[in-house]
Amino acid sequence: MNDPRILGADGRLDLLLVNSPLKDYGHARRVNDFTLPTLGLGYIATVAAATGFSVGLLDSEALGLGLSETVGIINDAQPGWAGFNLLAPTYAHSRAILAGLDPGISVMLGGHQAKAMPREILEDHCIPRIDALVVGEAETRVPLLLADIESRSSLPSIGWRNGDGLTMPQMRGDKALLAPNIDAMPFLDRKYLVQDPYLDAGELESAMVASRGCPFDCSFCGAAVSANPDVSIRMRSPDNLIAEMATLRDRYGVTRIRFVDDLFLANSKIIVRTLDAFVRANLSLRWDATGRINVLDKVPNDTIDLMVASGCREVALGIEAGSDRLLKHIDKKISVAQTIRVVTRLCSAGISVKGYFILGLPTETREEHRATLDLIETLWSVTDALPGRFRCSAFEYRPYPGTPDWLRLLRAGYSPSAMLAYSSPESPGIQAVAGRDEFNFSTGIQFGEVPVDQVRKNLYTIMALQNAR
Repeated sequence: MNDPRILGADGRLDLLLVNSPLKDYGHARRVNDFTLPTLGLGYIATVAAATGFSVGLLDSEALGLGLSETVGIINDAQPGWAGFNLLAPTYAHSRAILAGLDPGISVMLGGHQAKAMPREILEDHCIPRIDALVVGEAETRVPLLLADIESRSSLPSIGWRNGDGLTMPQMRGDKALLAPNIDAMPFLDRKYLVQDPYLDAGELESAMVASRGCPFDCSFCGAAVSANPDVSIRMRSPDNLIAEMATLRDRYGVTRIRFVDDLFLANSKIIVRTLDAFVRANLSLRWDATGRINVLDKVPNDTIDLMVASGCREVALGIEAGSDRLLKHIDKKISVAQTIRVVTRLCSAGISVKGYFILGLPTETREEHRATLDLIETLWSVTDALPGRFRCSAFEYRPYPGTPDWLRLLRAGYSPSAMLAYSSPESPGIQAVAGRDEFNFSTGIQFGEVPVDQVRKNLYTIMALQNAR
């Protein structure tokens, strides 16, 4: 009998997908009560299961498991393969778990870290075995690997280690394998997700992905187009989205959808076509999504009205900074004036806005740091009397491998090992950002003029003010 913490399991597992914990919860307290669902692993599990394989998913972060407990669950399950989503903040924990696995379990690795640093991972002998390092979108290639490990020799963008030798992934090959048709995929099976659907303030919410890829090049972002030349930009059709939304509503009683991808509100023509279809479908669902300030600044009022009519509740905007110079430096292609216009416009229409801000960006001056904090207060002030609500979510800057920033910082002389030495600060004021464990990470490195301790103090202060509103 499979451990009940392994979701979706049915009999002996061909593949156990693992989301490593952000902390070793055997020794550290957990403050999150919600973690964003692991949609990427869920899609891999769904497609592999639809192909005939037995797949389970262990979300050690959502379950608050420690490292030794995670190792025990995997070894007791004895899957044919264990697959890990490697991310910079959890890489050390993934490596520790992998070191404890039964040597008879084949190991498959993927995720952003695998894409950004494939050679370094293949050469990391703290990971005892690597049978497949899958770079990029994995849904179509994983079932082929499960069917025949030798297929890795002919599949694109897969590396592996044989003893002391290694084979690097070749970043080319069949586009159908590297960029699958997302309309043709089965809908994500929610049995693989710990907290989706999720009850939030009386509404049952599910997360969805409407697109893949991003045409923008924000310097700090792992999705930046320059860091992902292999990714083609694709949008799901309105009919395909509506069919999944209706399924979530009818099967689970979902009342709200959260579109978590970068592009849902990033193209004015697609916005109109998709939202017009939502209105015609009369889904009776509310939805949240991420938007682009430079796009929403240019759309006509009719498009904003269409957002309201189709059920838009909240739009998340990457505002990042209160300085036009700094916004140009990170290649946001927006201005402070645009930000104020768009936030005011959305809130005036009754659409709430969640603004993301980064404190301590590289080259940030003391004056620019202050300007970012002032912009947050300005946005509170200009929206207080409007029907939509503005709220901020601010973070301490941390660099990620493979991003334009990472390359720029390496050229500036920063140490890659130091930039990968993430820690979770435990300091006075941390309660102001409690519940965001997946974002509360720091390298402890000062990248701008403001010292790290002051960055954190200001971060905690502004979030405490937000929480009190």
